[in-house]
Amino acid sequence: MRMRIRTLAVPSLLTTGLLLAGCSAAAEDTSEEESVEVTDAVVVTYDGGIYVLDGETLEVVEDIPLEGFNRLNPAGDGHHVLVSTSNGFRVLDAVAADLSEDEFTAPEPGHVVNHAGVTVLFSDGAGEVTIFDPQDLGDGLPQTQTYTTEHPHHGVAVQLENGELLVTHGDEETRSGIQVLDTDGNEIARSEECPGVHGESAALNEALVVGCEDGVLIYQDGAITKVESPDDYGRIGNTRGHEDSPFIFGDYKVDPEAELERPERVSIINTETAELELLDVGTSYSFRSLARGPQGEGLLLGTDGALHVIDMESAEVAESFPVVDAWEEPIEWQEARPSVFVRGDTAYVNDPTTSKIYAVDVASGEVTAETDLPSPANEMTGI
Repeated sequence: MRMRIRTLAVPSLLTTGLLLAGCSAAAEDTSEEESVEVTDAVVVTYDGGIYVLDGETLEVVEDIPLEGFNRLNPAGDGHHVLVSTSNGFRVLDAVAADLSEDEFTAPEPGHVVNHAGVTVLFSDGAGEVTIFDPQDLGDGLPQTQTYTTEHPHHGVAVQLENGELLVTHGDEETRSGIQVLDTDGNEIARSEECPGVHGESAALNEALVVGCEDGVLIYQDGAITKVESPDDYGRIGNTRGHEDSPFIFGDYKVDPEAELERPERVSIINTETAELELLDVGTSYSFRSLARGPQGEGLLLGTDGALHVIDMESAEVAESFPVVDAWEEPIEWQEARPSVFVRGDTAYVNDPTTSKIYAVDVASGEVTAETDLPSPANEMTGI
């Protein structure tokens, strides 16, 4: 299989190496047989572990004990999920409902980005970027390339189809923008015009967007474009893209002093025209409320309990489907709150207040399946 990862050969910046978990003999000595094969697995965390659910029936197939506050990220291969623990990114085989001991060591594990067939991890505590082919997961850890930023920070990185690496820069106190490196590790583009840079999304024709406290940056074809917010402080920190849509769907906050702002407007960024439009949805939402539908439509799970379908081109709410009871976002971001995860034509909605999960048809709003969980779920993803 052709490795799609490009080696960034700058000794002072980038290091290529093999990360092997244990020894290969350990895998050969395993006598346990796969006891389950989960259909379209949905994975959720709860206080004390992880549930692996059947994606069609939503029945709990496996309950995996795991202490601590753990986060979930698709690994990018349609088979595995990366579990962010206190020590790094641990590999969960979602199809077999098996949490392995394989772990990418990463102090303060942060963002995971799947793009162009490559998965990129960011360690906030080390400022280290780890790049690998997710198809090589499953028998120990795969070959990786790493890049270390000048200072550790809460950052993100993404590798493009042509091998370029976009990575944020900053330190523990401030974050100010992005830089883009070519396949030899040389800087080809840079911007310092993105205070509080956070998150990453990709749109049509590989337009990459990162959020700022005063708008967004768009990187495409070697150039960085700044799109200003209409407010002096107009923070866009959580965005969702769709590879067949030129539009990016984002949140929007205007109060830098708020302990917790509960916005009712969302942002829609046209990456072809570099224009930003705001839409008042009429309900507040949280950072786990945003998703994209199969046709590129925006999906927002509001605190009114409805799943709002947004036409991105017209910047209008096209449909609103009641799913859960009205709720209020908790102050602490780690606390569970209703959330949405979309795969294909189905939106999975988690309601921790009732310990329920629903499967909702995006086109009709029909609830096609639901289940009661033994414990309320927090994070949710799937393969």
